[in-house]
Amino acid sequence: MPLMHPVRRLTFGLLAATAAACTGSSPTAPATETPAPAAMDLYSLRAPALDGSTVDLASLRGKVALVVNVASECGYTPQYAGLQRLHAELAPRGFTVLGFPSNDFGAQEPGTAEQIRSFCTERYAVEFPLFAKVGTKAGAAQSPVYALLGEATGSLPNWNFCKYVVGKDGRPVAFFPSRTAPDAKELRAAIEQALAAP
Repeated sequence: MPLMHPVRRLTFGLLAATAAACTGSSPTAPATETPAPAAMDLYSLRAPALDGSTVDLASLRGKVALVVNVASECGYTPQYAGLQRLHAELAPRGFTVLGFPSNDFGAQEPGTAEQIRSFCTERYAVEFPLFAKVGTKAGAAQSPVYALLGEATGSLPNWNFCKYVVGKDGRPVAFFPSRTAPDAKELRAAIEQALAAP
């Protein structure tokens, strides 16, 4: 999908189209047991972690997150270092980076979960949460996380290391393309604004 602006500010309505697919409930549970919320947000989902466990993103409610589709063999891969610095600096203020490995672009994340963890730890000392490899592109293989982010923002990644700033309520507030470095002024400003929000 072409990017209309480097940063896309968002106005939110109901995300009804995404709600049914992103409740995080068991696919075998009757629909009446877990009604879809009227408005969806990232923190209403669950996502598989890199180690195979399931993360309830509700545990992040009240925090600001930076969601990034990461890859180990990309020209932007050195951004891992800046993402880790950002995470370490701002974590005490209620901020986290969330890394979602993806092989969607240039097949630049071919590794297993163990290989990804080893690469990120040994090369970049990554301490922020890493999730299981996901599909970001629209279609049957798309992660519910990226289905929601795309629906909310109108922007899906067109390469590795695209970034979504997510507010304390779980709603995305800004999108940045791959070329926006972790220390870019405009990214930092969006994060600071989200941290300052009630």
